[in-house]
Amino acid sequence: TLLELAVIIFIIGLMVTIALPYFGSLKGEQLRSAARQLAGKATYLFEQASAQKVVIRLVFDLNHNAYHVMVLDPYSAKPTFMPDRSPGDASVHLPPDVFIRNVTVEGVGSYDHGVVACQFYPEGYVDATLIHLADTSGDVMTLGFNPLTGRVSIANGDLSERQLYLQ
Repeated sequence: TLLELAVIIFIIGLMVTIALPYFGSLKGEQLRSAARQLAGKATYLFEQASAQKVVIRLVFDLNHNAYHVMVLDPYSAKPTFMPDRSPGDASVHLPPDVFIRNVTVEGVGSYDHGVVACQFYPEGYVDATLIHLADTSGDVMTLGFNPLTGRVSIANGDLSERQLYLQ
């Protein structure tokens, strides 16, 4: 009947009204997830470099929207970085809607294309690094590696290193 139909439409409208704000929070979730994954990897590498007493390099391939890990071979006659063969250390490709906008490594420079790397040292420090991840909707997240503590800061927005650490 008409009354039953009105009740059903009311219930559907009520459910949509309640659920709609939650769907809005899904926007940018891939960007936040990629930032957290990269921060976790950097924290892990900082600890591994100290534990294994070896130099570890995190290589950002901006042309292919990926990053991977390389380890200094301690047994090589010449210093040579080899791909890390540890379980779970395969190359990471960012989701299609997320990209590495630019990477700045202290002493190396700022890059928006090509390949750039930061290093984690066995003495317990890392190259000061600032990474901007962005998505296709224009949202930006900034990650910063603290050179002395290895702490990775994550913030919403396009921030400079100074702005990131003042938050």
